[in-house]
Amino acid sequence: MATDHQNPAPKQQQPGTSAFKLVIYEQENFQGRCHELTSLCNNLQEAGFEKVGSILVLCGPWVGYEQANCKGEQYVFEKGEYPRWDSWTNSRRSDTIAAFRPIKVDSQEHKIVLYENPSFAGKKIEIIDDDVPSFHAHGYQEKVSSVRVQSGTWVGYQYPGYRGYQCLFEKGEYKDSTEFGAQFPQIQSVRRIRDMRWHQRGAFHPVN
Repeated sequence: MATDHQNPAPKQQQPGTSAFKLVIYEQENFQGRCHELTSLCNNLQEAGFEKVGSILVLCGPWVGYEQANCKGEQYVFEKGEYPRWDSWTNSRRSDTIAAFRPIKVDSQEHKIVLYENPSFAGKKIEIIDDDVPSFHAHGYQEKVSSVRVQSGTWVGYQYPGYRGYQCLFEKGEYKDSTEFGAQFPQIQSVRRIRDMRWHQRGAFHPVN
């Protein structure tokens, strides 16, 4: 069991531990030494785990981070199997995960508004209870510099088709792209993060 750090998760209260469980493996295809997490872990190295080769999510969802203390590139995990690093990201920038925290999904409804400019200015695209694999197909071709999440939990992607680096959007306001961890103000697709209490599948499986 991991030794959990008590720092609060960004932008939300830390959810209870009973609904969350994942197992990380040192090697690909669920081989080698393994380690179970049920709550926030700010630094896997401090928990005695140097390398993440594969991940089994038993109860989720979770977000992993490239750097300790929940910083750097983000990777969203829902219930399922992730046998190697390219099953949880195709950004090709890094295969390192140094921290994990559970994602609280506390709403059956979903509404998000994405804005062209910082501080909720410029053109916008509003999405209600839907997954959008391409903003261009909906007539929105601008950058995304600020975001308001009115309900639900979402993950945005750098490119259409749920590709590229990921950005987690939880309920709240993000006045500029640095607040949601984007390297550039570029989000071109977005989808809802589901919860098995309301959605039977409880997970998203991208089509390769």
